[in-house]
Amino acid sequence: MSIWEYANPKKFMATSAWALPWAVGLTVVCLVVGLVWGFFFTPDDYKQGSTVKIIYLHVPAAMMAINAWVMMLVASLIWIVRRHHVSALAAKAAAPVGLTFTLIALVTGALWGQPMWGTWWAWDPRLTSFLILTLFYFGYMALWSAIENPDTAADLTSILCLVGSVFALLSRYAVNFWNQGLHQGASLSLDKEENVSDVFWVPLLVCIAGFVLLFITMVLLRTRTEIRSRRLQALLARERVA
Repeated sequence: MSIWEYANPKKFMATSAWALPWAVGLTVVCLVVGLVWGFFFTPDDYKQGSTVKIIYLHVPAAMMAINAWVMMLVASLIWIVRRHHVSALAAKAAAPVGLTFTLIALVTGALWGQPMWGTWWAWDPRLTSFLILTLFYFGYMALWSAIENPDTAADLTSILCLVGSVFALLSRYAVNFWNQGLHQGASLSLDKEENVSDVFWVPLLVCIAGFVLLFITMVLLRTRTEIRSRRLQALLARERVA
């Protein structure tokens, strides 16, 4: 069985219909367990106090904001190379979800930064590149809406996605590229010394799993909606011709 079978809308709809109930259930379990555990059953940090608990929203949202754009990039490349419509529709479906995660990360980052840095915003390399990524999300969605021909819209948004990927990369690695700025390094790392304390680390992993599953669930739902919308438009076009 080839992975490209799922580029067939009928195959995708059947598989996603089977997967969605599981995705929804696992999403609810991970989010409830992770957030309740993190906010109510972890101690205050010795430096940051209870403010540190924003980590259970901020870190997963920021990670998924960037990874959502990476998923859009992969789907856009598949569209450019193989012209599979499901991949283009999946990229389109992921954009509002990624934008929502981006806005959550910006708001929670400001709430976290104000008591820690004494300011709601700083033109830090990572924060600036993240803000630019947010504008790319808005631009991507606006471009889809502005172009009537779906294939032309998919072509142009795919190119925009390639350009925006530079800022997704900068958002992820800005702290490593520049040793300046207020933003801390990674909360999770393969280097054990850079991770947060285990008492925060384990519930944070559960929250991250919940956000990943939430992203998958929302993209599956929105892609299914996009496919149905495309089918409806095709039927209406045939009726006009007839």
